[in-house]
Amino acid sequence: MPSASTGAPVTAGAAVSAPVTVTAPTPALPPVADSRMAPGGPGYRRMSFALFLAGVATFALLYSTQALLPLVSADFGASASEASWTVSAATGGLALFVLPMSALSERFGRRTLMTASLAVAVAVGLLVPFAPSIGALVALRAVQGAALAGLPASATAYLAEEVRPKALITAIGLFVAGNSVGGMSGRVITGWVAQEWGWRVAVGTIGVLAVVCAVAFRLLLPAPRHFTRGSLRPRVLARTVRDHLANPLLCRLYAIGALFMMVFGGVYTVIGYRLGEAPFSLPQGIVGSIFLVYLVGTVSASTAGRLAGRLGRRGSLYLAGGTTTAGLLLTLGDSLVPVLLGLVLITAGFFAGHAVASSSVSHTARTGRAQASALYQSAYYIGSSAGSTLGAVAFHAGGWAGTVAMGLFAVLGVVCITLFGSHAARTASRRSPAPAR
Repeated sequence: MPSASTGAPVTAGAAVSAPVTVTAPTPALPPVADSRMAPGGPGYRRMSFALFLAGVATFALLYSTQALLPLVSADFGASASEASWTVSAATGGLALFVLPMSALSERFGRRTLMTASLAVAVAVGLLVPFAPSIGALVALRAVQGAALAGLPASATAYLAEEVRPKALITAIGLFVAGNSVGGMSGRVITGWVAQEWGWRVAVGTIGVLAVVCAVAFRLLLPAPRHFTRGSLRPRVLARTVRDHLANPLLCRLYAIGALFMMVFGGVYTVIGYRLGEAPFSLPQGIVGSIFLVYLVGTVSASTAGRLAGRLGRRGSLYLAGGTTTAGLLLTLGDSLVPVLLGLVLITAGFFAGHAVASSSVSHTARTGRAQASALYQSAYYIGSSAGSTLGAVAFHAGGWAGTVAMGLFAVLGVVCITLFGSHAARTASRRSPAPAR
């Protein structure tokens, strides 16, 4: 069958060219819109406020006895180190159970586990005022800490999945800010209530506050849209944990979180005893009001994203460590003003360092984010338990100077780890092959 003529003249003897098929250009596909939440977008404010309230409830419950330790000591005839176990048991329970709770969140969902954890912790919190002995009080606080273990790792994993990466540090900073507000309000409220009606009514008041926060949290938090159900198989969990612990950067971040919290836990566990003694001899209500300096932590945590954008992660950690060191040294004075200024600097440095380190964990872990965050939280609260106990022991052995020495040693560890990380990053940069030109 003759081919159809194109109508073009054909020169004799010329080679006949193959027919050319003209393909229409494929239209470029529009970029897929990122459906995760961002500041100013739908659901972001509700999510931020819900997790802020969860942070308030978590820290208010977790440290509800910390400002009341002198009264607990007097009621049960316990020493400072014995009473400090009402704080250490709660943070230790959280540290032990945060990893198993993170595995449950992979199976049942972040929002479900956070809701259940808050419900159990609130219920135990309403029983704490009726503890008949120091041993019973410590046991109830350990159970409460274990229940709260479902909050921190699940919250950071939820944010890593539901918030755009550029807004992650800011979002986690707001959650940490809720922690600082909870810690501050819990201590201030308990201080004034305890001065009038005793420590039992004070911790009961915190339980009621936590009920309100828990209900509002569940009503406000948006349902997750990017959660992928994981496995509960122990072998899978063990492999994920092993991979995270084999990551040198994650291990450095875990150690930094623990060391920062050692300082913070030690200082705020013992400060009530120091301010209640000579030369200060402050009443319980005023001692509780000292924790208003937590508002500084709210600001420093919520601005950690901008700080890291300007100085980088390691630069921010150096600044946080230096600020904490200056604060520790200021508290050695016997005048109230430098002591208060020192607490302000310690609080600002701690919350900034914690926000940067915890958000870096979520950014570094590409898989198993809940487990990565859980390992950080476990190290963080182990640091809190160690700081609370060691700070009280150091105070008993060497006074406030002993507690400060313990804190300075921990900050030195943060600086050394960060320096090592800077050296490791430079070494890896030199070893990486130059890009082909």
